[in-house]
Amino acid sequence: MRRRDALSLALGLLPGISAAHAATTMAGVGSNAAPGGLPEGTAVASPSWDAVFRLADRLRRVDGDGLNPSSYAIPASESASADPAAFHAGVYRAAHAVLADLVQGVVQDQPHRPDIVRDIAAANLPSWQARLVASPEPAEIIEQASNAPEGAALIKGELQRARALVAAGGWPTIPVGGTIEPGSEDAVRVPALRARLAAEDPVLAAAHNGGAVYDTVLLEAVKRWQASMGLEIDGRVGRISQDLLNRPAASRVAQLRAALDMRRAAPSYGSERRIEVNIPDFTLVMYDGGQAVLRMAVIVGKPARATPMLRVRMTTAQFNPKWGVPERNAREDLLPKFRRDPRAMMERGFRVYGRVGGETVEIDPMTIDWASIRPDRFPYFIRQDAGDTNALGRMKFIMPNTDDIYMHDTPDRYLFRRPDRAFSSGCIRLEQPMALLEKVLEGTPGWDLARAQQALDSGTTSAVALRRPLPVRLHYSTVTTDGGRVRIRPDIYRLDEAYARAMDARSLRMATR
Repeated sequence: MRRRDALSLALGLLPGISAAHAATTMAGVGSNAAPGGLPEGTAVASPSWDAVFRLADRLRRVDGDGLNPSSYAIPASESASADPAAFHAGVYRAAHAVLADLVQGVVQDQPHRPDIVRDIAAANLPSWQARLVASPEPAEIIEQASNAPEGAALIKGELQRARALVAAGGWPTIPVGGTIEPGSEDAVRVPALRARLAAEDPVLAAAHNGGAVYDTVLLEAVKRWQASMGLEIDGRVGRISQDLLNRPAASRVAQLRAALDMRRAAPSYGSERRIEVNIPDFTLVMYDGGQAVLRMAVIVGKPARATPMLRVRMTTAQFNPKWGVPERNAREDLLPKFRRDPRAMMERGFRVYGRVGGETVEIDPMTIDWASIRPDRFPYFIRQDAGDTNALGRMKFIMPNTDDIYMHDTPDRYLFRRPDRAFSSGCIRLEQPMALLEKVLEGTPGWDLARAQQALDSGTTSAVALRRPLPVRLHYSTVTTDGGRVRIRPDIYRLDEAYARAMDARSLRMATR
Protein backbone atom coordinates (compact mmCIF):
# COMPACT_ATOMS: atom_id res chain seq x y z
CA MET A 1 0.00 0.00 0.00
CA ARG A 2 1.25 3.50 -0.83
CA ARG A 3 2.43 5.64 2.08
CA ARG A 4 -0.17 8.35 1.50
CA ASP A 5 -3.08 5.87 1.36
CA ALA A 6 -1.80 4.15 4.49
CA LEU A 7 -1.66 7.50 6.25
CA SER A 8 -5.18 8.33 5.13
CA LEU A 9 -6.60 4.97 6.20
CA ALA A 10 -4.98 5.31 9.59
CA LEU A 11 -6.73 8.63 10.03
CA GLY A 12 -10.01 7.37 8.68
CA LEU A 13 -10.00 10.09 6.02
CA LEU A 14 -10.34 8.12 2.78
CA PRO A 15 -12.00 8.26 0.33
CA GLY A 16 -12.41 12.02 1.00
CA ILE A 17 -11.17 14.49 3.57
CA SER A 18 -14.28 16.60 3.85
CA ALA A 19 -14.22 16.70 7.65
CA ALA A 20 -11.20 18.96 7.76
CA HIS A 21 -11.16 20.25 4.21
CA ALA A 22 -13.93 22.81 4.38
CA ALA A 23 -12.50 24.57 7.39
CA THR A 24 -8.88 24.54 6.27
CA THR A 25 -9.54 25.57 2.68
CA MET A 26 -11.65 28.50 3.79
CA ALA A 27 -9.07 29.43 6.40
CA GLY A 28 -6.52 29.54 3.62
CA VAL A 29 -8.21 32.65 2.23
CA GLY A 30 -6.18 35.29 4.03
CA SER A 31 -4.65 38.62 3.21
CA ASN A 32 -4.07 37.67 -0.42
CA ALA A 33 -7.76 37.29 -1.12
CA ALA A 34 -9.76 39.88 -2.93
CA PRO A 35 -12.12 42.00 -0.82
CA GLY A 36 -15.08 39.98 0.25
CA GLY A 37 -13.33 36.61 0.18
CA LEU A 38 -14.94 33.68 -1.66
CA PRO A 39 -18.27 34.13 -3.39
CA GLU A 40 -21.29 33.19 -1.30
CA GLY A 41 -22.31 29.59 -1.74
CA THR A 42 -18.89 28.43 -2.94
CA ALA A 43 -18.81 24.65 -3.25
CA VAL A 44 -16.03 22.86 -1.38
CA ALA A 45 -14.74 19.58 -2.81
CA SER A 46 -13.12 16.71 -0.92
CA PRO A 47 -9.90 15.96 -2.79
CA SER A 48 -8.03 12.79 -2.04
CA TRP A 49 -4.84 12.92 -0.04
CA ASP A 50 -2.99 12.13 -3.25
CA ALA A 51 -4.52 15.28 -4.75
CA VAL A 52 -3.40 17.35 -1.76
CA PHE A 53 0.13 15.96 -2.09
CA ARG A 54 0.07 16.75 -5.82
CA LEU A 55 -1.00 20.28 -4.95
CA ALA A 56 1.93 20.62 -2.55
CA ASP A 57 4.29 19.27 -5.20
CA ARG A 58 2.95 21.78 -7.75
CA LEU A 59 3.43 24.65 -5.30
CA ARG A 60 7.06 23.69 -4.80
CA ARG A 61 7.60 24.12 -8.55
CA VAL A 62 6.36 27.70 -8.84
CA ASP A 63 9.90 28.78 -9.68
CA GLY A 64 8.90 27.64 -13.17
CA ASP A 65 6.23 30.35 -13.04
CA GLY A 66 8.78 32.99 -12.08
CA LEU A 67 7.83 32.88 -8.39
CA ASN A 68 9.94 31.96 -5.37
CA PRO A 69 8.69 28.82 -3.57
CA SER A 70 10.34 29.89 -0.31
CA SER A 71 7.91 32.82 -0.10
CA TYR A 72 4.87 30.66 0.57
CA ALA A 73 5.64 28.47 3.61
CA ILE A 74 4.73 25.27 1.78
CA PRO A 75 4.66 22.39 4.29
CA ALA A 76 7.08 19.53 3.77
CA SER A 77 5.35 16.31 2.75
CA GLU A 78 7.07 14.52 5.63
CA SER A 79 5.10 16.67 8.10
CA ALA A 80 1.78 15.17 7.00
CA SER A 81 2.06 12.05 9.15
CA ALA A 82 2.74 14.04 12.33
CA ASP A 83 -0.18 16.47 11.94
CA PRO A 84 -2.37 15.79 8.89
CA ALA A 85 -4.77 18.65 9.62
CA ALA A 86 -1.95 21.19 9.93
CA PHE A 87 -0.36 19.88 6.73
CA HIS A 88 -3.64 20.16 4.86
CA ALA A 89 -4.30 23.67 6.16
CA GLY A 90 -0.76 24.77 5.36
CA VAL A 91 -0.93 23.48 1.80
CA TYR A 92 -4.16 25.34 1.10
CA ARG A 93 -2.92 28.48 2.80
CA ALA A 94 0.13 28.42 0.51
CA ALA A 95 -2.06 27.58 -2.49
CA HIS A 96 -4.21 30.66 -1.93
CA ALA A 97 -1.12 32.86 -1.63
CA VAL A 98 0.39 31.42 -4.82
CA LEU A 99 -2.94 31.74 -6.62
CA ALA A 100 -3.19 35.42 -5.67
CA ASP A 101 0.27 36.12 -7.11
CA LEU A 102 -0.40 34.13 -10.29
CA VAL A 103 -3.69 35.92 -10.89
CA GLN A 104 -2.94 39.46 -9.70
CA GLY A 105 0.84 39.70 -10.00
CA VAL A 106 3.59 39.90 -7.41
CA VAL A 107 4.61 43.54 -7.84
CA GLN A 108 1.67 45.86 -7.31
CA ASP A 109 3.44 49.21 -7.07
CA GLN A 110 6.43 49.88 -9.29
CA PRO A 111 7.50 53.54 -9.30
CA HIS A 112 7.87 55.21 -12.68
CA ARG A 113 6.10 52.37 -14.49
CA PRO A 114 2.66 53.73 -15.46
CA ASP A 115 2.75 51.31 -18.37
CA ILE A 116 2.12 48.45 -15.93
CA VAL A 117 -1.60 48.38 -15.18
CA ARG A 118 -3.47 45.69 -13.28
CA ASP A 119 -7.16 45.10 -13.94
CA ILE A 120 -7.79 43.44 -10.59
CA ALA A 121 -11.56 43.32 -11.03
CA ALA A 122 -11.33 41.55 -14.39
CA ALA A 123 -8.71 39.13 -13.03
CA ASN A 124 -11.41 37.98 -10.57
CA LEU A 125 -9.35 36.31 -7.87
CA PRO A 126 -12.47 35.20 -5.89
CA SER A 127 -13.56 33.14 -8.89
CA TRP A 128 -10.16 31.43 -9.03
CA GLN A 129 -10.28 30.80 -5.28
CA ALA A 130 -13.71 29.24 -5.61
CA ARG A 131 -12.41 26.95 -8.35
CA LEU A 132 -9.45 25.98 -6.18
CA VAL A 133 -11.53 24.85 -3.21
CA ALA A 134 -14.17 23.23 -5.42
CA SER A 135 -11.75 21.17 -7.48
CA PRO A 136 -10.98 17.53 -6.71
CA GLU A 137 -7.62 18.20 -8.44
CA PRO A 138 -6.53 21.62 -7.11
CA ALA A 139 -3.06 21.42 -8.67
CA GLU A 140 -4.76 21.75 -12.06
CA ILE A 141 -6.27 25.08 -11.00
CA ILE A 142 -2.81 26.38 -10.10
CA GLU A 143 -1.54 25.25 -13.50
CA GLN A 144 -4.44 26.91 -15.30
CA ALA A 145 -3.86 30.19 -13.46
CA SER A 146 -0.15 30.08 -14.28
CA ASN A 147 -0.90 29.76 -18.01
CA ALA A 148 -3.76 32.27 -18.12
CA PRO A 149 -1.78 35.39 -19.17
CA GLU A 150 -1.20 35.78 -22.89
CA GLY A 151 1.94 33.94 -23.99
CA ALA A 152 2.65 32.60 -20.48
CA ALA A 153 3.16 28.98 -21.54
CA LEU A 154 5.72 30.01 -24.18
CA ILE A 155 7.59 32.28 -21.78
CA LYS A 156 7.62 29.59 -19.10
CA GLY A 157 9.29 27.24 -21.57
CA GLU A 158 12.02 29.82 -22.18
CA LEU A 159 12.36 30.38 -18.44
CA GLN A 160 12.87 26.66 -17.87
CA ARG A 161 15.64 26.61 -20.47
CA ALA A 162 17.25 29.73 -19.03
CA ARG A 163 17.22 28.30 -15.51
CA ALA A 164 18.79 25.09 -16.80
CA LEU A 165 21.56 27.14 -18.40
CA VAL A 166 22.19 28.99 -15.14
CA ALA A 167 22.26 25.70 -13.22
CA ALA A 168 24.81 24.35 -15.70
CA GLY A 169 27.08 27.33 -15.09
CA GLY A 170 25.70 29.74 -17.66
CA TRP A 171 27.11 30.22 -21.13
CA PRO A 172 30.64 30.98 -22.32
CA THR A 173 31.71 34.58 -22.84
CA ILE A 174 33.38 36.00 -25.92
CA PRO A 175 36.55 38.07 -25.54
CA VAL A 176 35.54 41.61 -26.47
CA GLY A 177 37.29 43.08 -29.48
CA GLY A 178 36.74 44.11 -33.06
CA THR A 179 33.90 42.87 -35.23
CA ILE A 180 33.94 39.13 -35.89
CA GLU A 181 33.33 38.84 -39.63
CA PRO A 182 31.95 35.84 -41.55
CA GLY A 183 34.83 33.89 -43.07
CA SER A 184 37.36 35.18 -40.55
CA GLU A 185 39.64 32.92 -38.52
CA ASP A 186 40.38 33.34 -34.82
CA ALA A 187 41.54 30.46 -32.63
CA VAL A 188 40.01 32.04 -29.50
CA ARG A 189 37.03 34.21 -30.35
CA VAL A 190 35.38 32.14 -33.08
CA PRO A 191 35.24 28.95 -30.95
CA ALA A 192 33.96 31.09 -28.05
CA LEU A 193 31.22 32.53 -30.29
CA ARG A 194 30.33 29.05 -31.49
CA ALA A 195 30.13 27.70 -27.93
CA ARG A 196 28.08 30.69 -26.73
CA LEU A 197 25.44 30.29 -29.43
CA ALA A 198 25.40 26.49 -29.14
CA ALA A 199 24.27 26.92 -25.52
CA GLU A 200 20.93 28.19 -26.86
CA ASP A 201 20.79 26.88 -30.43
CA PRO A 202 20.20 23.12 -30.71
CA VAL A 203 20.87 23.18 -34.46
CA LEU A 204 24.33 24.62 -33.92
CA ALA A 205 24.93 22.41 -30.91
CA ALA A 206 24.30 19.33 -33.06
CA ALA A 207 26.89 20.55 -35.57
CA HIS A 208 29.27 22.01 -32.99
CA ASN A 209 32.87 21.39 -34.06
CA GLY A 210 34.73 24.15 -32.23
CA GLY A 211 36.60 25.19 -35.35
CA ALA A 212 38.49 28.47 -35.56
CA VAL A 213 36.97 29.49 -38.91
CA TYR A 214 33.73 31.48 -39.00
CA ASP A 215 32.02 29.09 -41.40
CA THR A 216 28.55 29.00 -42.97
CA VAL A 217 27.11 26.83 -40.17
CA LEU A 218 28.10 29.43 -37.59
CA LEU A 219 26.93 32.22 -39.89
CA GLU A 220 23.41 30.77 -40.03
CA ALA A 221 23.39 30.43 -36.23
CA VAL A 222 24.47 34.06 -35.82
CA LYS A 223 21.71 35.16 -38.18
CA ARG A 224 19.11 33.17 -36.23
CA TRP A 225 20.28 34.83 -33.02
CA GLN A 226 20.27 38.30 -34.62
CA ALA A 227 16.71 37.75 -35.84
CA SER A 228 15.58 36.69 -32.36
CA MET A 229 17.10 39.84 -30.87
CA GLY A 230 15.73 42.21 -33.49
CA LEU A 231 19.19 43.09 -34.76
CA GLU A 232 20.36 43.63 -38.31
CA ILE A 233 20.71 40.16 -39.84
CA ASP A 234 24.12 40.47 -41.45
CA GLY A 235 26.19 37.88 -39.57
CA ARG A 236 28.66 40.50 -38.33
CA VAL A 237 29.28 40.30 -34.58
CA GLY A 238 30.25 43.81 -33.48
CA ARG A 239 30.50 45.43 -30.06
CA ILE A 240 26.74 45.67 -29.52
CA SER A 241 26.25 41.98 -30.33
CA GLN A 242 29.24 41.03 -28.20
CA ASP A 243 27.79 42.96 -25.26
CA LEU A 244 24.43 41.24 -25.62
CA LEU A 245 25.97 37.78 -26.01
CA ASN A 246 28.13 38.31 -22.92
CA ARG A 247 25.29 39.28 -20.60
CA PRO A 248 24.93 36.51 -18.01
CA ALA A 249 22.26 33.86 -18.33
CA ALA A 250 20.87 35.08 -14.98
CA SER A 251 19.85 38.33 -16.67
CA ARG A 252 17.75 36.28 -19.11
CA VAL A 253 16.02 34.67 -16.14
CA ALA A 254 15.27 38.12 -14.71
CA GLN A 255 13.78 39.29 -18.01
CA LEU A 256 11.52 36.26 -18.31
CA ARG A 257 10.36 36.41 -14.68
CA ALA A 258 9.52 40.09 -15.09
CA ALA A 259 7.70 39.41 -18.36
CA LEU A 260 5.51 36.77 -16.75
CA ASP A 261 4.58 38.94 -13.79
CA MET A 262 3.85 42.04 -15.87
CA ARG A 263 1.31 40.05 -17.89
CA ARG A 264 -0.72 39.06 -14.84
CA ALA A 265 -4.05 40.88 -14.52
CA ALA A 266 -3.12 42.88 -17.61
CA PRO A 267 -6.13 44.78 -18.97
CA SER A 268 -7.78 43.76 -22.20
CA TYR A 269 -7.99 46.59 -24.72
CA GLY A 270 -10.36 44.72 -27.00
CA SER A 271 -11.31 46.67 -30.12
CA GLU A 272 -10.13 50.06 -28.82
CA ARG A 273 -8.55 52.29 -31.46
CA ARG A 274 -5.13 53.06 -30.02
CA ILE A 275 -1.39 53.42 -30.56
CA GLU A 276 1.19 51.36 -28.70
CA VAL A 277 4.93 51.98 -28.72
CA ASN A 278 7.09 49.19 -27.32
CA ILE A 279 10.23 51.07 -26.35
CA PRO A 280 12.86 48.26 -26.27
CA ASP A 281 11.35 46.69 -29.40
CA PHE A 282 11.66 50.04 -31.26
CA THR A 283 8.21 49.57 -32.81
CA LEU A 284 4.92 51.43 -33.06
CA VAL A 285 1.68 49.55 -33.71
CA MET A 286 -1.72 51.12 -34.27
CA TYR A 287 -4.76 48.99 -33.50
CA ASP A 288 -8.33 49.43 -34.68
CA GLY A 289 -11.13 46.96 -34.18
CA GLY A 290 -8.78 44.52 -32.49
CA GLN A 291 -6.47 44.37 -35.52
CA ALA A 292 -3.05 45.88 -36.14
CA VAL A 293 -3.62 48.38 -38.97
CA LEU A 294 -0.19 50.05 -38.97
CA ARG A 295 3.26 48.99 -37.85
CA MET A 296 6.54 50.88 -38.13
CA ALA A 297 10.02 51.26 -36.71
CA VAL A 298 10.68 54.06 -34.24
CA ILE A 299 13.68 55.67 -32.58
CA VAL A 300 13.48 56.06 -28.79
CA GLY A 301 15.47 57.73 -26.05
CA LYS A 302 19.03 56.76 -25.28
CA PRO A 303 19.53 55.29 -21.77
CA ALA A 304 20.78 58.64 -20.42
CA ARG A 305 17.61 60.31 -21.75
CA ALA A 306 15.17 57.44 -21.55
CA THR A 307 11.75 57.67 -23.12
CA PRO A 308 9.30 57.62 -20.20
CA MET A 309 6.49 55.11 -19.96
CA LEU A 310 3.26 57.02 -20.53
CA ARG A 311 -0.48 56.58 -20.99
CA VAL A 312 -1.69 59.68 -22.83
CA ARG A 313 -3.91 60.81 -25.72
CA MET A 314 -2.79 62.13 -29.09
CA THR A 315 -4.79 65.30 -29.73
CA THR A 316 -3.07 67.31 -32.47
CA ALA A 317 -1.06 66.95 -35.67
CA GLN A 318 1.27 69.86 -36.42
CA PHE A 319 2.75 70.68 -39.83
CA ASN A 320 6.15 72.31 -40.36
CA PRO A 321 6.89 72.52 -36.64
CA LYS A 322 9.45 74.80 -35.08
CA TRP A 323 11.68 73.23 -32.46
CA GLY A 324 12.04 74.90 -29.09
CA VAL A 325 15.24 73.22 -27.95
CA PRO A 326 15.06 71.87 -24.38
CA GLU A 327 17.70 73.33 -22.09
CA ARG A 328 19.51 70.03 -21.65
CA ASN A 329 19.79 69.52 -25.40
CA ALA A 330 21.01 73.08 -25.82
CA ARG A 331 23.70 72.70 -23.15
CA GLU A 332 24.91 69.21 -24.01
CA ASP A 333 24.28 68.86 -27.74
CA LEU A 334 24.16 72.28 -29.37
CA LEU A 335 26.66 74.30 -27.34
CA PRO A 336 29.65 72.29 -28.70
CA LYS A 337 28.33 72.80 -32.23
CA PHE A 338 27.94 76.55 -31.76
CA ARG A 339 31.48 76.65 -30.42
CA ARG A 340 32.77 74.91 -33.56
CA ASP A 341 30.78 76.77 -36.20
CA PRO A 342 28.00 79.21 -35.24
CA ARG A 343 27.45 80.18 -38.87
CA ALA A 344 26.67 76.58 -39.84
CA MET A 345 24.12 76.45 -37.02
CA MET A 346 22.49 79.62 -38.34
CA GLU A 347 22.29 78.07 -41.81
CA ARG A 348 20.43 75.12 -40.29
CA GLY A 349 17.78 77.51 -38.96
CA PHE A 350 18.86 77.83 -35.33
CA ARG A 351 18.07 81.11 -33.61
CA VAL A 352 19.39 82.26 -30.25
CA TYR A 353 17.37 84.30 -27.75
CA GLY A 354 18.39 85.95 -24.50
CA ARG A 355 17.22 88.46 -21.92
CA VAL A 356 18.27 92.05 -22.57
CA GLY A 357 16.88 94.88 -20.47
CA GLY A 358 14.17 92.65 -19.07
CA GLU A 359 12.96 91.54 -22.49
CA THR A 360 13.56 88.42 -24.58
CA VAL A 361 15.31 89.35 -27.81
CA GLU A 362 17.01 87.49 -30.65
CA ILE A 363 20.80 87.59 -30.52
CA ASP A 364 23.17 87.18 -33.45
CA PRO A 365 25.12 83.94 -32.74
CA MET A 366 28.18 85.47 -34.40
CA THR A 367 28.38 88.09 -31.63
CA ILE A 368 28.49 85.55 -28.79
CA ASP A 369 31.77 84.33 -27.26
CA TRP A 370 30.68 80.68 -27.25
CA ALA A 371 33.97 79.49 -25.73
CA SER A 372 33.16 81.40 -22.55
CA ILE A 373 29.68 79.91 -22.13
CA ARG A 374 29.52 77.29 -19.38
CA PRO A 375 27.10 74.38 -19.82
CA ASP A 376 25.96 74.64 -16.19
CA ARG A 377 25.09 78.33 -16.67
CA PHE A 378 23.63 78.36 -20.16
CA PRO A 379 21.86 81.73 -20.51
CA TYR A 380 20.11 81.35 -23.86
CA PHE A 381 17.00 79.84 -25.39
CA ILE A 382 17.44 78.24 -28.82
CA ARG A 383 14.77 77.65 -31.43
CA GLN A 384 15.05 76.03 -34.85
CA ASP A 385 12.92 77.31 -37.72
CA ALA A 386 10.63 74.99 -39.63
CA GLY A 387 12.10 73.41 -42.72
CA ASP A 388 13.79 70.38 -44.20
CA THR A 389 16.68 70.50 -41.72
CA ASN A 390 14.48 70.89 -38.65
CA ALA A 391 15.16 68.14 -36.12
CA LEU A 392 11.42 67.40 -35.93
CA GLY A 393 11.14 66.94 -39.69
CA ARG A 394 7.94 68.12 -41.35
CA MET A 395 5.37 67.04 -38.79
CA LYS A 396 4.82 66.53 -35.10
CA PHE A 397 2.14 64.61 -33.21
CA ILE A 398 1.21 66.19 -29.89
CA MET A 399 0.05 64.11 -26.91
CA PRO A 400 -0.01 66.46 -23.87
CA ASN A 401 2.07 65.26 -20.91
CA THR A 402 4.29 66.74 -18.22
CA ASP A 403 7.44 65.24 -19.80
CA ASP A 404 6.85 67.10 -23.09
CA ILE A 405 7.20 63.86 -25.04
CA TYR A 406 5.76 63.76 -28.55
CA MET A 407 6.16 61.86 -31.83
CA HIS A 408 7.73 63.45 -34.88
CA ASP A 409 9.29 63.08 -38.31
CA THR A 410 13.07 63.28 -38.74
CA PRO A 411 15.35 64.38 -41.58
CA ASP A 412 17.77 61.60 -40.68
CA ARG A 413 15.97 58.74 -42.43
CA TYR A 414 19.08 56.56 -42.61
CA LEU A 415 18.95 56.00 -38.86
CA PHE A 416 16.03 53.58 -39.23
CA ARG A 417 18.39 51.10 -40.88
CA ARG A 418 20.14 50.68 -37.55
CA PRO A 419 18.97 47.74 -35.44
CA ASP A 420 19.65 49.54 -32.16
CA ARG A 421 17.49 52.65 -32.23
CA ALA A 422 17.82 54.07 -28.71
CA PHE A 423 19.52 57.37 -29.40
CA SER A 424 16.92 60.16 -29.29
CA SER A 425 16.57 62.61 -26.41
CA GLY A 426 13.35 60.94 -25.29
CA CYS A 427 10.79 61.73 -27.98
CA ILE A 428 9.63 59.18 -30.55
CA ARG A 429 10.97 59.52 -34.10
CA LEU A 430 8.74 57.91 -36.73
CA GLU A 431 9.77 55.85 -39.73
CA GLN A 432 6.46 56.48 -41.56
CA PRO A 433 4.99 59.78 -40.33
CA MET A 434 2.70 60.20 -43.36
CA ALA A 435 1.20 56.75 -42.82
CA LEU A 436 0.46 57.63 -39.21
CA LEU A 437 -0.96 61.01 -40.25
CA GLU A 438 -3.37 59.33 -42.66
CA LYS A 439 -4.66 57.06 -39.89
CA VAL A 440 -5.02 59.68 -37.16
CA LEU A 441 -6.84 62.12 -39.48
CA GLU A 442 -9.64 59.58 -40.03
CA GLY A 443 -12.86 61.09 -38.73
CA THR A 444 -11.56 64.68 -38.72
CA PRO A 445 -13.95 66.65 -41.02
CA GLY A 446 -12.36 68.31 -44.02
CA TRP A 447 -8.99 66.63 -43.61
CA ASP A 448 -7.36 63.98 -45.74
CA LEU A 449 -3.85 63.37 -47.05
CA ALA A 450 -4.33 65.81 -49.93
CA ARG A 451 -5.16 68.69 -47.61
CA ALA A 452 -2.38 67.66 -45.24
CA GLN A 453 0.08 67.74 -48.14
CA GLN A 454 -1.06 71.27 -48.97
CA ALA A 455 -0.39 72.31 -45.38
CA LEU A 456 3.08 70.75 -45.54
CA ASP A 457 3.88 72.35 -48.90
CA SER A 458 2.95 75.80 -47.59
CA GLY A 459 6.02 75.80 -45.36
CA THR A 460 4.15 77.61 -42.60
CA THR A 461 3.58 76.18 -39.15
CA SER A 462 -0.03 75.05 -38.67
CA ALA A 463 -1.96 72.38 -36.81
CA VAL A 464 -5.17 70.38 -36.85
CA ALA A 465 -7.01 69.13 -33.78
CA LEU A 466 -7.94 65.47 -34.17
CA ARG A 467 -11.67 64.83 -34.03
CA ARG A 468 -10.93 61.42 -32.56
CA PRO A 469 -8.03 61.76 -30.08
CA LEU A 470 -6.17 58.46 -29.80
CA PRO A 471 -5.10 56.70 -26.63
CA VAL A 472 -1.32 56.22 -26.72
CA ARG A 473 0.60 53.80 -24.55
CA LEU A 474 4.38 53.94 -24.36
CA HIS A 475 5.35 50.70 -22.67
CA TYR A 476 8.45 48.64 -21.96
CA SER A 477 8.25 44.95 -22.88
CA THR A 478 11.49 43.18 -23.73
CA VAL A 479 9.78 39.81 -24.15
CA THR A 480 7.19 39.34 -26.88
CA THR A 481 5.40 36.24 -28.17
CA ASP A 482 4.42 37.21 -31.70
CA GLY A 483 3.69 34.34 -34.04
CA GLY A 484 4.05 31.67 -31.37
CA ARG A 485 7.73 32.47 -30.82
CA VAL A 486 9.38 34.12 -27.86
CA ARG A 487 11.51 37.09 -28.83
CA ILE A 488 13.77 38.68 -26.25
CA ARG A 489 14.98 42.22 -26.77
CA PRO A 490 17.85 43.90 -24.92
CA ASP A 491 16.88 45.43 -21.58
CA ILE A 492 18.15 48.83 -22.74
CA TYR A 493 17.07 50.73 -19.61
CA ARG A 494 17.73 47.86 -17.18
CA LEU A 495 14.09 47.99 -16.07
CA ASP A 496 13.60 44.22 -16.09
CA GLU A 497 16.47 43.87 -13.64
CA ALA A 498 14.80 46.45 -11.38
CA TYR A 499 11.46 44.68 -11.66
CA ALA A 500 12.98 41.29 -10.81
CA ARG A 501 14.64 42.87 -7.76
CA ALA A 502 11.24 44.20 -6.68
CA MET A 503 9.83 40.68 -7.00
CA ASP A 504 12.67 39.28 -4.90
CA ALA A 505 12.28 41.99 -2.24
CA ARG A 506 8.59 41.22 -1.90
CA SER A 507 9.34 37.48 -1.74
CA LEU A 508 11.85 38.11 1.04
CA ARG A 509 9.26 40.07 3.03
CA MET A 510 6.77 37.22 2.68
CA ALA A 511 9.31 34.57 3.64
CA THR A 512 10.37 36.38 6.82
CA ARG A 513 7.03 37.61 8.11
